[in-house]
Amino acid sequence: MTREPNTRLADLFGIAGWSKGELARLVNRRAAAMGHPHLATDTSRVRRWIDTGETPRDPVPKVLADLFTERLGRVVTTEDLGFVRAGRAGAGRAEGLPWTAARTAAVLTEFTGMDLMFNRRGLVGAGSALTAGSALAGALHGWLHTYPAPAPDTSLSALSPLSGPAGEADAAGSGRYEATPVGAAEVDALENSVEIFRAWDAQRGGGLQRKAVVGQLNEVGGMLAYRHPEHLQRRLWGVAANLAVLAGWMSHDVGLEPTAQKYFVIAAHAAREGGDRPRASEALSRAARQMVHLGRPDDALDLMKLAGSGAGDTALPRTRAMFGTIEAWAQAAMGDGQAVRRTLGRAEELFVSDRGDTPPPSWMQMFDEADLYGMQGLVYRTLAEHDPRAAGPAQRCAARALELRQEGRQRSVILDHLSLASACFLGDDPERADRYARLALLSIEQNSSHRTWDRLREMYRLTNRYATSSAVRDLREELRRALPRGPGAAEAGAQGATPV
Repeated sequence: MTREPNTRLADLFGIAGWSKGELARLVNRRAAAMGHPHLATDTSRVRRWIDTGETPRDPVPKVLADLFTERLGRVVTTEDLGFVRAGRAGAGRAEGLPWTAARTAAVLTEFTGMDLMFNRRGLVGAGSALTAGSALAGALHGWLHTYPAPAPDTSLSALSPLSGPAGEADAAGSGRYEATPVGAAEVDALENSVEIFRAWDAQRGGGLQRKAVVGQLNEVGGMLAYRHPEHLQRRLWGVAANLAVLAGWMSHDVGLEPTAQKYFVIAAHAAREGGDRPRASEALSRAARQMVHLGRPDDALDLMKLAGSGAGDTALPRTRAMFGTIEAWAQAAMGDGQAVRRTLGRAEELFVSDRGDTPPPSWMQMFDEADLYGMQGLVYRTLAEHDPRAAGPAQRCAARALELRQEGRQRSVILDHLSLASACFLGDDPERADRYARLALLSIEQNSSHRTWDRLREMYRLTNRYATSSAVRDLREELRRALPRGPGAAEAGAQGATPV
């Protein structure tokens, strides 16, 4: 008992709208269904959990996580409820961050398991339950700037369950299938599966394969319950990081924003445990892109500052160039044209300085010259909302990106068309804008990415000033028919949502 209120549990309890007695009855009923018929939770016990920070014994934390997940329509873990192991509270200012290796494996497995159990979409507001960028950066700063201590014993004869302080081996193993060690061939297959998932995501968006990625990540969490020889353990952590980034990006792509942020944080932890600080920083850069999308560029800049400084000396120039484009996007959303041009100039210099003598890691191979121009087009298109002079560079960069795009990147092609069309509207060229808008409409319905629809709504808003044109009136009617129907779907763009 901490004698301090559990504010996380109190907040979620208030949102859920239960009475203490009602929650106690639900806990007893669910526990009995899980094979614990003798549990006798009452109102006073619930009060102590909330008011004095008492941590209930197993299986109550898991039962509570299940109940809150169902009630709130999003994944809620035991850590979200404020139930952390002794000695871990206060380790960071954001959700008990940072985690140990064992805690990372435990959070990974619990969160993916809950996500698979409750695979609903769109029930939580876009910005709710997100940790501020400054809080994440503050909690992870010192941790990201170091490499994890080497495992004490990584010989083949030392295969054993992953252990940690305060009984974390039990936490890491709870709720998993029976974990077994794996060999190099299995890790090869897992790494290959990541490439397949990446290709699917780039072609059709995150909605179609998200659950498959989460399921694969859940199984990798079980494998991480064992400490393998160091070379295999690092590769497994790398697979976990890559899958967690994909799960986060796919979740972001379909509007599951709090879920996406959690996966990005898990990915950063997994990458660092694998000794790959640039990959950990790239995971945080995804969280920064998410923040710009949600209209929180200041949070994005906090995260990019950490990503840039925490990547270490091994980050390739191309990786740092990618970081620069994300930082510039946040600056553009804030209307800081001078900073945008300075940051993009530095990014271009870094990109061309990468001679390719060091092969890029698999997770950087998607950031090619087309992506560099695509991001520049998006940045200038965003800046053009504040400074119309940026519309010209936005058009040139987006057009160049389209020329360079390879097969299999259909989502990026749609986004480039939308950046180009929007930049043409902002640059007072509605005829050219109409042409590129219609090209986006040709394939957008075959894509499961909500972000493409978000940008389509943004472009729809930009057509307002040309509503008297007969050609644009026809386009607006087609856009209204194409946009997904829902509460305020078309109106959201018309009211000036943040460019994404």
